[in-house]
Amino acid sequence: MEPAIDTQEMLDRFLSYARIETTSSEESNTTPSTECQWDLARILEKELRDLGLEKVRLDENCYVYGFLPENFPPGHPRAGKVPAVGFIAHMDVSPAVSGKGVKPQIHKNYQGGPITLPGDPSIVLTPETDPPLGECLGLDIVTSDGTTLLGADDKAGIAVIMAALKALGENPDFLHGPIWVAFTPDEEIGRGVDKFDLKYFTAKAAYTVDGESLGEVEDETFCADTWIAVFHGVNVHPGYAKGKMVNSIKAAARFLESLPKDSLSPETTEKREGYVHPMAISGNEEKTEIKFLVRDFEEEGIADKEKFLEEKARAAVEAFPGSSLEIQIKQSYRNMKQILDKTPEVAEFAMEAVRMAGVEPKKTPIRGGTDGARLSFMGLPTPNIFTGGHNFHSKREWIAVQHMEKSAQVVLNLVRIWAEKG
Repeated sequence: MEPAIDTQEMLDRFLSYARIETTSSEESNTTPSTECQWDLARILEKELRDLGLEKVRLDENCYVYGFLPENFPPGHPRAGKVPAVGFIAHMDVSPAVSGKGVKPQIHKNYQGGPITLPGDPSIVLTPETDPPLGECLGLDIVTSDGTTLLGADDKAGIAVIMAALKALGENPDFLHGPIWVAFTPDEEIGRGVDKFDLKYFTAKAAYTVDGESLGEVEDETFCADTWIAVFHGVNVHPGYAKGKMVNSIKAAARFLESLPKDSLSPETTEKREGYVHPMAISGNEEKTEIKFLVRDFEEEGIADKEKFLEEKARAAVEAFPGSSLEIQIKQSYRNMKQILDKTPEVAEFAMEAVRMAGVEPKKTPIRGGTDGARLSFMGLPTPNIFTGGHNFHSKREWIAVQHMEKSAQVVLNLVRIWAEKG
């Protein structure tokens, strides 16, 4: 019997996950970065056990693992020959928008009109502002109430994986190889695989279920750095500052003002264009720090953008004699395509799985990163597949339930393909 996704239970799981606060924090040095992530992790540990998985483990760093052994009967030609495949999603949500007290809203049988979010009626979703909505006529749309993000990134991915595992458990005649699953903390702050146990999670390849639009398969990410400029000034009591004070805030402001207004930023770029993005600033007269995200699909592009920033920053310092500049660069991740091109079948299996679900696959680069980017460089090839979500990290976030169902079908199809071809 072919396994079928229990769509209502999948939705119920997602809604329950969404209501649990799991916001991560860049300000913390612990793993997980916030205590609230343990709340969801403990629930997922129990749910994996209830689904009959083996080797279920919630480790000291808040990573949840589970294993489903192969079920080929003795003597089957594929018994013992199929490599393990993994599926991964992350538990935390972005700190950019509140993820506390999420109140999911279900808009059934969407007919194309405006969706007004009840907690903030100024937020209205329409096909004009969100063109993918126009492709969802007749589907069920889930949003927040407009006062928080929804958390589909990536609690939808968790619900999708759980739905696929449930379908496998209810259909023991559906033959499959060994399957690993993992749910990680702190992905949104770039630490999702800092303490991922690859000695325990012994898959040959894996898939993060952390993408957006229906049909997307992503085998390419940005290269990403955090670039930090620290402007040093000289502080003196303002009543006696003439000829003595050098205000680091003003030097930093001169630097920011020198950046282009119509290019090189997230709000002015698309597709394969990279950017530099000031995302945090703090300081006083003595010292001002500006943190940038630097993104490009090529390492040469990253280097060029960092050189550009340094030139602009040094020019600002020169305009304020007595000030000085300190630059820090922290590598976040690199384009996983460098690794995935060495095992092209991993992404091709995902494309085939999407087709089997009756959806036209779209291989697209991610204007961002996933746990899979770093995992690929750690030796585990890990492309990304869609969940059906949109407007991640935003109060305007939404997801189509039926697209989540298609994602779960893709997971089942990948299990089949790896059992036959892996």
